[in-house]
Amino acid sequence: MKTADFDYELPEELIAQDPLEDRSASRLMILDKNTGKIKHSHFRQIVNYLHKGDVLVINDTKVIPARLFGVRPGKTGKIELLLLKRMENDVWETLAKPGKKVRPGQIIEFGDGLLKAEVLSVGEDGNRFVRFSYEGIFEEILDRLGQMPLPPYIHHQLEDPSRYQTVYAVHNGSAAAPTAGLHFTPELLDQIRKKGVQIVPVTLHVGLGTFRPVKVEDVTKHRMHSEFYQISEENAGLINEAKRSGNRVIAVGTTSARTLESAADESGFVKAGSGWTDIFIYPGYEFKAVDELITNFHLPQSTLVMLVSAMAGREHILNAYREAVAQRYRFFSFGDAMYITSDLEGDGNGE
Repeated sequence: MKTADFDYELPEELIAQDPLEDRSASRLMILDKNTGKIKHSHFRQIVNYLHKGDVLVINDTKVIPARLFGVRPGKTGKIELLLLKRMENDVWETLAKPGKKVRPGQIIEFGDGLLKAEVLSVGEDGNRFVRFSYEGIFEEILDRLGQMPLPPYIHHQLEDPSRYQTVYAVHNGSAAAPTAGLHFTPELLDQIRKKGVQIVPVTLHVGLGTFRPVKVEDVTKHRMHSEFYQISEENAGLINEAKRSGNRVIAVGTTSARTLESAADESGFVKAGSGWTDIFIYPGYEFKAVDELITNFHLPQSTLVMLVSAMAGREHILNAYREAVAQRYRFFSFGDAMYITSDLEGDGNGE
């Protein structure tokens, strides 16, 4: 299986640069994972495809202002650090630009010295491990000095940083948003609950994997970066009760799906707890906990396209993406959505 097998043609103008004013106004492609058949709708109609007893699993991680711009004392030129993963105390794994100027022992200052970082070491993949020093509360300083880490394919300035957060974001820790969740509004979530669907949060802090391209030709040789996840006893119980009752477990986004699959046993029951996961899902993988998936349209040759291909089949996904291009869907983080399901009709009220 080659990385090039997951390529597709995407006109650049279809990459969404700005979020819609109404989160739920985005378009929704319904894809039958068994037949490959397609329906077109709008995201606010997702409620018509959910059934009483379903469990909708969301990722309640919150994006931190993880992009910092600083200077090396006595030297010219800015240094950019992107915070990826908190290791222990004040040590973080980061992406540094330009990397050649960020060597072990180097001090970087941010906000006229309000925050300082000492470079401790360089990882195998070039990431820098740094220790921060400061006075006060780190999160408050980061809120003051940091910027929202928008993906590199978004070139517009985001006027309202909250639009790169889900409405249910709670736990600080991500370097990127779980973008499938950006389509939900509080009102839409209320409609879903009123239908008898349980909305169950899990947490996965999105890290380097979102930014890291697949550089190997053979898909199976790619290694995912590890990310922290957590599932409470109560929420694991709700998910497992749905499994026992024969109800569907629907993951909102690839991060929720990876969390559930990381914590699931061979019978599909989820174990509560926390830890690090580097699970890589690609065709041939048999989903254990996740029955269906709400997701966005992803970058060509990315691990995310491989994950959705594992659920619906590569040919079905690539055909759906060709259809999305033909129908002028909006792609990537601020783009439109896809629901991979085995119930194309829903309750008959979809557009």
